[in-house]
Amino acid sequence: MAGLRVIIVTPERKLIDQSADGVVVPLFDGELGIFPLHAPLIGRLGAGELRILSERRQQAFYVDGGFVEVLNDVVSVMTSQAQAVQELDVEAAAEALEATMARKAVGDEMLQRREEAASKARAMLRTARRAVSHR
Repeated sequence: MAGLRVIIVTPERKLIDQSADGVVVPLFDGELGIFPLHAPLIGRLGAGELRILSERRQQAFYVDGGFVEVLNDVVSVMTSQAQAVQELDVEAAAEALEATMARKAVGDEMLQRREEAASKARAMLRTARRAVSHR
């Protein structure tokens, strides 16, 4: 019944190339559900959980920004980082957020970089915690 083809690539490898019934991607300003016959689009990804839905089961991945393209029932995700949620470590994610927030930042540019890093760390921690609660 799968009507989509989902491809997830990082600079290092092709992580996924499979069929699916639907995909939910984290955009920089919210989530987007994609199902067969979706209109063509290109969107900017944010950091967060990407979910692939197929035959009453779900696969979840943490992605760290990038782009998504939807064209002719093919969902292509290009991201700098993609990791299966089962591989995420809640404690390591919490420590990364704590270390990011502990970094001193002087000046607008450094503050902005720290806030961007903290936002990504929060997204990873949120995704890791959600994965643990669904196990």
